[in-house]
Amino acid sequence: MNLPNLTSADFLPLLPAVILVVGACILLLSEVFLSAHSTRGYQAVLSTATSVLAGIMSLSLLTEPARAVFLGFGVMDPFSSFLTFTVCVSLALASLTAAGFLRKRGAERGEFYALMLFAGAGMSLLGLSNELITLFVNVEVLSIATYALTSYLRRGTRPSEAGFKYFILGAFSSAVLLYGSALLYGATGTTLLADMTQPLKAAMADNAALVYAGSVLVAAGFAFKVAAVPFHMWTPDVYEGAPTPVTALMSAGVKAAAFVALVRVFVSVGSGIDVQLPFAMFSTLALLTMVAGNLLAIPQRNVKRMLAYSSIAHAGYLLLGVAALFVSAPGQEFKLLGASALVGASPEAVARVDALRGILYYLLAYTFTAVGAFAVVSLLERREDEEKGTAWDLERFSGLAQRRPGWAFAMAAFMLSLAGIPPTIGFIGKLILFRAAVDAGLVGLTIIAVLSSAAGAYYYLRVVVYMYMRPVPEGAHPLERSWMTEVALVVSTVAVVLLGIMPGPLTEWIAQAGTLFTR
Repeated sequence: MNLPNLTSADFLPLLPAVILVVGACILLLSEVFLSAHSTRGYQAVLSTATSVLAGIMSLSLLTEPARAVFLGFGVMDPFSSFLTFTVCVSLALASLTAAGFLRKRGAERGEFYALMLFAGAGMSLLGLSNELITLFVNVEVLSIATYALTSYLRRGTRPSEAGFKYFILGAFSSAVLLYGSALLYGATGTTLLADMTQPLKAAMADNAALVYAGSVLVAAGFAFKVAAVPFHMWTPDVYEGAPTPVTALMSAGVKAAAFVALVRVFVSVGSGIDVQLPFAMFSTLALLTMVAGNLLAIPQRNVKRMLAYSSIAHAGYLLLGVAALFVSAPGQEFKLLGASALVGASPEAVARVDALRGILYYLLAYTFTAVGAFAVVSLLERREDEEKGTAWDLERFSGLAQRRPGWAFAMAAFMLSLAGIPPTIGFIGKLILFRAAVDAGLVGLTIIAVLSSAAGAYYYLRVVVYMYMRPVPEGAHPLERSWMTEVALVVSTVAVVLLGIMPGPLTEWIAQAGTLFTR
């Protein structure tokens, strides 16, 4: 029996995930020694500290040279390290938000935070995956944990419905992803992404239909995970029914991991097939997702559902960056979805690096903003109103500036950032991403993105209007404070505003993180 020749360098990129798993195991074991009435305030602190430690470790790996690990089944590069950092940010903020949320419901247990950390470990490992079977296993690791977290509050119909719908549709999308992977294996004879280029070129000559079918199915499986239209149908109901801290984690961490895995797979697959296929898929998905997400969010009075449709729209902006990775040479006339010669398109290699950096920056910007917005929502909702569907009504934000000025300021900053209004990190994120798309020649699609973003400003600013220009409702219940959630709000607000005013340090990190190992 020949054992693989592994060294300590192979295990180095696993350290952040190992830290998260160890923290999760400690939280699970600690529950054995606690009674139902024991104090569990330490659990959120431990979960946050574990996430911070893993995030620091991932940042230290940014300077490591890109290389394959575990015989090519995984890869360590700045791209995956920055994903892990983004995931750890979402984990830390979601853990802080969960403390007060669960305490008010008498549902604070170690397994909740352990599941969050296990999901985070799966997200981190998904970013490292460089082989289709490994990638599928890690998709399932994070998915199973999020299925359980979605229905964690078992009392009531909404959590049960959300968990059941997420599980059924998630299992279907996983099956589609696995079937697509099987077709690609059948066409190439390998599941290693780094070894697929030449077999794919050969298969394109003999059996192009098999390659195209596998590519489309894999893209469809990922499209579900990132909530791209028309694979978005689960998002509003699941986001509404899940515990709000879990919704925050799904909107940021799961989306970030899925996008990074999507990019890694199709950068490898796209090098062996006609790039017109991935470009056509992702540009069409970007168009549908941007427009539909914003249009569906406009009539929403339920703020949680509005943020769910907003998440769909932001997935569309990110898909614009993904489409920019597969742009061929600009044509000679203006095209709505294709590259245009109206601008001087950058060389292909430069355009690809800029698009990768834009995607990473936008993912981190959206993480701070979305998790912060859901943290404010968690502070305002009341358990007894959830079944009636009024826990997230826009009216709850009326007069918030008079009752809790700090919360209102934080929510206003998050809404402005989601709308892409300066001086916020969301504006810088859209600027970098849209500029990368324009440099790649996607003028028409970028114009649609800008117009969609302008339409989205309506429903974001409506929340600000309610907070600052509407009176406090009669008979409004007192708002309970949670110092841990307020810490998450302070961190998120400072990041959203400060990195919007001084984006330099973050852009320097992004310049390093735009390196993607492909061979």
